[in-house]
Amino acid sequence: MRQSIVLSAALVPGLLAPLAGAEPAATERVFVTATRTTLAEDEILAPIVVITREELERATAADVADLLRFRAGIEIARTGGPGQTTTLFMRGTESNHTLVLVDGVRINPGTIGVAALQNISPELIERIEIVKGPRSTIYGSDAIGGVVNVITRSGARDGVVVSLGAGQYGTRDASLTAGASGEAGDLTLGTSWLDSSGFPTRTGDETDRGYRNLSFNVAGRSQVGSVELSARAWHAEGTSEYSDFFLTPVDQDFTNSAASLSAAFAPAAGWRSKLTASLMRDETRQNQANFMGQKDFLRTRRWSADWQNDVAVGEHHAITAGALLQRETADTLSYGSGFDVGTDVNLYYVQDRITAGRHRGLLAVGLTDHETFGSQVTWNAEYGFELRPGTSIYTVAGTAFRAPDATDRYGYGGNPALDPERSRSLELGLRHRIDGGHSLSLGVFRNDLDDLIQFVVTDMDTYEGENRNVERARIEGIEASWDYEGALWRARAAVTLQDPRDLSNDTRLLRRADENYTLALARRIGAHEVALDALVAGDRLDFGFPSAVRLGGYTVVNLSGRFAVTRALGLTARLENVFDRDYELARGYNTMGRSLFVAARYDFR
Repeated sequence: MRQSIVLSAALVPGLLAPLAGAEPAATERVFVTATRTTLAEDEILAPIVVITREELERATAADVADLLRFRAGIEIARTGGPGQTTTLFMRGTESNHTLVLVDGVRINPGTIGVAALQNISPELIERIEIVKGPRSTIYGSDAIGGVVNVITRSGARDGVVVSLGAGQYGTRDASLTAGASGEAGDLTLGTSWLDSSGFPTRTGDETDRGYRNLSFNVAGRSQVGSVELSARAWHAEGTSEYSDFFLTPVDQDFTNSAASLSAAFAPAAGWRSKLTASLMRDETRQNQANFMGQKDFLRTRRWSADWQNDVAVGEHHAITAGALLQRETADTLSYGSGFDVGTDVNLYYVQDRITAGRHRGLLAVGLTDHETFGSQVTWNAEYGFELRPGTSIYTVAGTAFRAPDATDRYGYGGNPALDPERSRSLELGLRHRIDGGHSLSLGVFRNDLDDLIQFVVTDMDTYEGENRNVERARIEGIEASWDYEGALWRARAAVTLQDPRDLSNDTRLLRRADENYTLALARRIGAHEVALDALVAGDRLDFGFPSAVRLGGYTVVNLSGRFAVTRALGLTARLENVFDRDYELARGYNTMGRSLFVAARYDFR
């Protein structure tokens, strides 16, 4: 690990050299997810990532996971090609330890705990906000490794934008976004369609397994007197084909949606209050009947009511307090057995943010009242100090938890007596801005995880067992990054070195590497832009019998570009896996070879 750190430190100055002398671009982005309030990036102490609409358009990625995997501290495992189950590991935590939101609405299902990232179309996204580290205090269960908030498009200018694309594996896609605004407010509509023949999901299989996804989003906003009303909805549905353990072709239909209605108003000077009602739906339906002639399914429906209050106490002091009330129903049928269970979960939180000269601090406490697991108290404490203009140090600490989902409690091996999984984390870091558009950051982190749930075999003859809180883990690591934003060049280089360790048996946690390197370079040429994205990942352990198997490290390089044919017509292209590397993200599952995708976009505005 020490040699890798030295290599990374030596690499950054070399990358800086060809960009010296370019003019910096003056940009200031705002961020909501870290504190539930709108803040500029420089005001946030926790490590964050923002993926903008501009990057989304250039990358022409098939889904969100293809974008996230090139960011420091994020690893992706995928069981095959387009539309196949995709899991995210943030800074070495488990795949169900990252909370995923769409427009602030939780989409992690109550059945299997893993959000359907593969079904979120980038064409409908305005930006993606990522917070690394615990956020259970203000969001509740699951936010151990961090939070990913996918924000769909809204507030579009008047007019219509359409795109058509095609590529390898019989892939075809189309999208349309329309916007209108006036004195009454604004309205945005979007739809996206993707159809791909795919490729065999499993090694040794020869049957292509396809994927179809039809998605839409709508966002509207209007001012009624002193109240601002807003409504948002996202919906995706389609079919995913795959091969089972015996390489038998099977397929399933899916539905994912999130909708919300909000009213914001100011009861008094310096006080902003917002009420939000939301509904989330996640459903998977197997199209082949099981041995009992029944079709298996997974379903989650979650109603939520959120009341948030932001109060400014003087110029440098802000308090946020609120309540999030949730009612979840989850039911499944699998091989003739299943469950149908409802769960109430209520979160109450208060957050105090203070700025005093060169000092910046945040304290937050949350109380989650879970119908099954009782009260869970979590906290966050953050402090930053500006050593000089552009240079600051910070420390962030906090606790988080994950309540066992319905499958953990009532599915195969279910145990209603399980305790929540818990974490304690600490991070120390340094951020430094250099004249000319450069910025550097360095963070050292540690996360201790207790009561991790594992299936324990109780009968070796029948392999029957039970879920139990038997594991402990410790994740220690270092993350360093360099960013540059200029008039002609944009660049980013990052390294994550970590030790995600299972303390129960002193082995590395599965599907997580101990080193990841990412590099992104983009060059503007007039109205055009070309870019390179590269990822180098170390080896990983994966599920195996009787012991874990080792997956080799890999390197993936993508090329992409945007080309302006006229003011209204643009072309985008992406060449994925340029060097046609053969690698695995999950044992026994294929990944995409060298593939070209192109699209045309026309702006009628």
